[in-house]
Amino acid sequence: MESMEDEDNIDNNINEKWENIKTIIKETKQRLIEKDESTETLKNIKYDEECKIAIEKMKKARKKWLIKGRRENEEPEYHHTRKEAHKIIRNKKELYIKSVIKSIEEDQKYNNTRNMYQTINQFKKGYEHKFNMIRNKKG
Repeated sequence: MESMEDEDNIDNNINEKWENIKTIIKETKQRLIEKDESTETLKNIKYDEECKIAIEKMKKARKKWLIKGRRENEEPEYHHTRKEAHKIIRNKKELYIKSVIKSIEEDQKYNNTRNMYQTINQFKKGYEHKFNMIRNKKG
């Protein structure tokens, strides 16, 4: 009987530890999500409301085209809105790249080599998600 009670205690202990681990993982995930939303990435800088509106128009035109079928005149309308959306996004990206190049040139001009190389590396590598390992109370 004692061995069965010990097994039940061990099972309960394992379940409690597992629940504790699950809550820690969920809390850490939530903190990382909040941190990602608060920091500004290169991807979020170059797109603004105008781009979002153009993309939404393109999605609506595509849905309309798919629902009505290919017999209607929806296909040319979809291709036209798609072209406009890509043109807007391309122009925004070009402006963003020009602004980054300008900031790099200013950093070089004022001998801010560290900032210059950081922006160059960030631009070259793109966004890399930084994560910290999960640690217990002891470190």
